[in-house]
This record gives sequence, structure tokens and C-alpha cells, in this order.
Amino acid sequence: MDTRKYWVDLMLRIAEPVLTALAERRLQTDFPKEFHEGRAKYRGLEAFGRTMCGIAPWLELEGLTGEEAEHQARMRHLAREAMDSATDPESPDFLDFTTQGQPLVDAAFLAHGIIRAPRELWEKLDPRVKENLKAALISTRIITPCDNNWLLFAAMVEAALHLMGEGIIFMRVYNAVAAFSEKYYLGDGTYGDGAPYHFDYYNSYVIHPMYIDVIHTFDRYTELIPEAMRRAERYAAILERMIAPDGTYPIAGRSICYRFGAFQLLSQAVLQGFVPEGLSLGQIRCALTAVLKKCEEGGLFDGDGWLRPGVYGYQPDLAEEYINTGSLYLCSAVFLVTGLAPDSPFWTSEDEPWTSRRVWSGENIPADHGVK
Repeated sequence: MDTRKYWVDLMLRIAEPVLTALAERRLQTDFPKEFHEGRAKYRGLEAFGRTMCGIAPWLELEGLTGEEAEHQARMRHLAREAMDSATDPESPDFLDFTTQGQPLVDAAFLAHGIIRAPRELWEKLDPRVKENLKAALISTRIITPCDNNWLLFAAMVEAALHLMGEGIIFMRVYNAVAAFSEKYYLGDGTYGDGAPYHFDYYNSYVIHPMYIDVIHTFDRYTELIPEAMRRAERYAAILERMIAPDGTYPIAGRSICYRFGAFQLLSQAVLQGFVPEGLSLGQIRCALTAVLKKCEEGGLFDGDGWLRPGVYGYQPDLAEEYINTGSLYLCSAVFLVTGLAPDSPFWTSEDEPWTSRRVWSGENIPADHGVK
């Protein structure tokens, strides 16, 4: 099996319907509304922002050839057309960046995509689209973030505006960095999502990925990077150990319907080169591929190619009330590794069993150890 082709093909099946519909200014018309209808007004920005967050490194990658290069060229074009449609006040698909709190969340995922692909998702935009995009992101400042992972959403929007050369409200960055550099760190690579601790995958959905990229964006936080990366490396190791021999993983905590988006940080560790000591690229690739295949085996899509709520097939009762069909597209975050060239060691190294496969086959491996 061509593993990279499998990954890219699945990524395209998830992302292309969203970008095509938005680029053609028919996302609001075509996108499913029936699931949690009360959240339907947020579905467009949720689907778009979360999709861009995950596929951005692949869009930014240079040097592809053949069929994959053709796919990439098409998706780059669609992404920029979608950006125009989403931020043009005259567009029928002009997305909601201001109503209540949710738009801040998904503007941040969109901003994270821009940080991950500045050339394709910012520099190559038409000047008119750049101005509309900046205005849309700035408009989210009307939303005051909660004192939890939402602090990072506000900071990520400011990070993207900083990249664009726009003036920022630095307190929206400072509040997030202050909270997650010290206040909410619990030890062993894990942050609390605010003061109380509860087990879920938000350390991977949001906290580590956004905190890392925010502090890398601002020079004044250089001294925080080594400790942040040490923590992230440990949490990535924990994620790898959560993948069972058959590709399943613990179904615990909120937002579980984001499926393999739960492994964003492990994918980011490979992309950015902070793979935990003792883990090989081959075993990470095999572990993540097993997760993709297990989720796909259950059935990801409805008859029109949109994602369905659930983890293994259609399981709408797993979804909290704040989740609509657009929310599900955070699964795209696992695809960060497609931003590595096809000839990189992640794609070319030998297949290897991941940690749980090694243990449950009887192999004697070194004990796991936590960190402060």
C-alpha cells in the first residue's frame, strides 16, 4: 500500500467538498443543517477554519510532482477562492465572525492555518481579499475569551494579524501565554483547560499546538520555547501510547467526535521535529495510519460526502450540544504530516509496531516515565 497516497486521498475526501462549496459560494446552501440545527449559523466558519488548520502544511509544501501536485494546485486555488468567499461582505457565503463566542474559536483555527501556510494563505491573496481577511479577524476582538483554552484562540488570531503586519492587542497574547506557561500546567506534559482538570483531548486539539505556535511567532517569548517543547514532546509520547494495537483509542472526554483530530499534536511533533525519544518515525506513521483506517472502517461520510457525527460510523449521541457538522472537520488536524515531502523519512522508513502492539505481543520494552 502507498501509505502517503492513502493519507492524501482521505484528506482530500474530507477537505475538498468544504473548499469547493465555499469557493463557489454555495456552502451555506449545501452544507448539512439538520444535526444540532441551533448551531447551524456557526457551521460554515467551523468547517472552513478547521479544515484549513489541518491541510495548511500540505498546501505550503513545495516540490510535489505528478498527480499529487495536480491535486495540490487545485486545492491551493480553492483555498484562496474560499478565503475570498468567506470574508467578502457581499458574498452569500460571508461567514459569521462575531455572533456570541463561537466565531472566535474558528477564526483561531483559520488563523492557525495561515500561520502554518503564510505563503499560500496570505502572501498570494489578492490585496482586496487581504483587507477583508484582516477585517474579519479583527472583528472577533468583540468576543472576550473565557479563562481556559479560549485564551489561546484570542492569542492565535493576534498572532496571525502580527504575521500580516497589523497592529495587535498584546494583552490578548499575554493573557494566554501567562496562563499556559505556568498557571495551568499540571505536570507530565499536561495542561488543565482552566482551573479544574478533566480528561479529554484538548491538550492535542488546541492547547499544545496553539501555545507552541503562538510563542514561536513572537520574539519576546523565545525563552519559553525549550520548556514548552519539552512538555509537548512528553504529551506526544502519551498520545502514541494511547493508540491500541487495533488502531482504537480511549473514548473519553468531550468533543470525541473530532475523531483522529485527537492526534494533532503527535502529527505536529513529526512535522516540526520534536518526536519523543524512543519513538521511531515508522512506528508513529503506522500507529496514526491504523487510527485513520479504524475510523474510516466505521464510515465517515454521509451520502453527499459530508462528515457524519460519531467516532466509528454514525453516533450522534456522542456529540455534545455545541457540536454541529462543521465542528467535525477538526479531524483534519491529523493531516499536518502531509506537509512533509514524500521522500522524507516519515514516509519512507520501514513499518514498525507502535508501543501498544509491542507490549501486547509480549515484547519486553523499557518502562514509561513521567516528567515534571
